[in-house]
Amino acid sequence: MKFLHWLGALLIFTQFALGWLAAIWRLSPTKLDLFVWHKSIGMLVLVLVALRLVWRLGTPAPPLPAGRPGWERTAARTSHVLLYVVMLGMPLTGWLINSAAGVPFKIFWRIPLPSIAAPDKQVADAASLVHFSLGVLLALLLLVHIGAALRHHFILRDGVLIRMLPTRVLPK
Repeated sequence: MKFLHWLGALLIFTQFALGWLAAIWRLSPTKLDLFVWHKSIGMLVLVLVALRLVWRLGTPAPPLPAGRPGWERTAARTSHVLLYVVMLGMPLTGWLINSAAGVPFKIFWRIPLPSIAAPDKQVADAASLVHFSLGVLLALLLLVHIGAALRHHFILRDGVLIRMLPTRVLPK
């Protein structure tokens, strides 16, 4: 699960960069390549998040340390649910944008992605607005998530961040 967490984090931060670059790049083969990478990695994120959800259904998350107040447990649960919803919503709305724009697409230039909507400019525009809004929400949720992890590490000193690091750093 830790591997999927950190791989997902790396891919999502890569997605922010690729999405921004693809949007501002002048029309050129490079712009098209940036979009292919962005869309392909988005589909990979969708699969990884789905795997994480399946895994999470069978293996509950470790509890917060004993003594944490109820509001903190509720905030942690709520923020994680929102992260999953947005991490699913981003690639799904991206897929909808591509489908409604009527643009054939192959994941990593190899695997054809079926269309999930008929070509429709209004649907593409609406999905684009939702996709952008979810991106802003994801950025805010990630700030909260990272801030909470740093709070657990530097202020509460309760080991929550340590247990999520790719390799555990044992205290000396």
